[in-house]
Amino acid sequence: MAEPARAAPSSRRNAKASARRAPWGTISREDVITAAVQIISGGGYEEMSIRSLAAGLGVAPMSLYRHVRDKDDLLDEVVDRLLAHAWRPTAAEDDWQAWVTEAAANLRHFLVTQPAALHVYLTHPVVSPSAIERMNAMMDVLRRTGLDEATARSAYGALHTYTIGFAALEASRAGWTPDERDADGLGRQLAAYTSAAQFTEGLRYLLAGIGRHTISSPES
Repeated sequence: MAEPARAAPSSRRNAKASARRAPWGTISREDVITAAVQIISGGGYEEMSIRSLAAGLGVAPMSLYRHVRDKDDLLDEVVDRLLAHAWRPTAAEDDWQAWVTEAAANLRHFLVTQPAALHVYLTHPVVSPSAIERMNAMMDVLRRTGLDEATARSAYGALHTYTIGFAALEASRAGWTPDERDADGLGRQLAAYTSAAQFTEGLRYLLAGIGRHTISSPES
């Protein structure tokens, strides 16, 4: 008598995976985003994929597409959640230069330490709720110095692009080590231009220029 056919190893694995999966419709968009936030805030951005996220939630990958359009849609939401807790300065708003400096430094640190956030900011203009809240707060502080609307917008644009650009350069050079042929130390000197201290120094020049247009500036 012929022996009954045995299931192929791949079929057995698929059956086991299906048995472990959560029932259809038991996860929500919030579940997906919360799981992704935990992974990314823990440093797992590079390894995270829709497939690995679905496996962690115990669902099939296609189940996630009922709640998020694609990985970029998911990253936008995750970065917005993380930004909400990262950008706010502790300086008083009436000290506009200290407040703006801290707001910019907080965003730089956020982008440098969260690769997912830097990816999102370099991919497209970020108009998420937290990003808009941050922009509006900065605009309010700049307006209160006496800047007209057009100048306040221009000042915000200069500060914002400087911060993102600096963070991108700093992050891209994070793994750089001096070359043995750099005998005169020129490479080290240039590397110092992408330090947190140099970022603050650059902000001083920007704020000095903005200050010339304000009513409250000591220089006016």
